[in-house]
Amino acid sequence: MAAILQIDTIGKRYGILPSDVLRRADTFDLYVMDTALSFERYHNSKDARGLSPIPDLTQEELMKIKDS
Repeated sequence: MAAILQIDTIGKRYGILPSDVLRRADTFDLYVMDTALSFERYHNSKDARGLSPIPDLTQEELMKIKDS
């Protein structure tokens, strides 16, 4: 069942038929799909809690964080 949902997800994301996914996709596509979905889930959970998903920091602020 999980494989069918993965094929469906890749097909939706790239607008191709499941048969094309079966014919052309490889494990790299699965890694990209998993990473993209995890990233989306992370941002959606932050939005649901009213938090900004990506902080708006200047380069100077980022350098201070890196140096500390």
